[in-house]
Amino acid sequence: MAEGFDEATQKELATFMDNERARARVNQSIHTLTSMCWDKCVTGTPSTSFSRSEESCLANCVDRFLDTSLFLVKRIEQSRQEMTGSQL
Repeated sequence: MAEGFDEATQKELATFMDNERARARVNQSIHTLTSMCWDKCVTGTPSTSFSRSEESCLANCVDRFLDTSLFLVKRIEQSRQEMTGSQL
């Protein structure tokens, strides 16, 4: 890692970097979600408010995106646990 730093500072720096990477992943997911749902749901010229159908579509799109993301995270974690269990 960073030479010249003591062990505590290196651990703190590693934790900071892990947190920043996680934050970047969340930001990327939000960007993807926003772009995807906007393209799918907002079909007219944007105004000061969404139409009832656009609002409903956006809510459903976000819900399905989050459901899918949660499902994938759980499935990946399950696969990791199965791999770890088979290696013991």
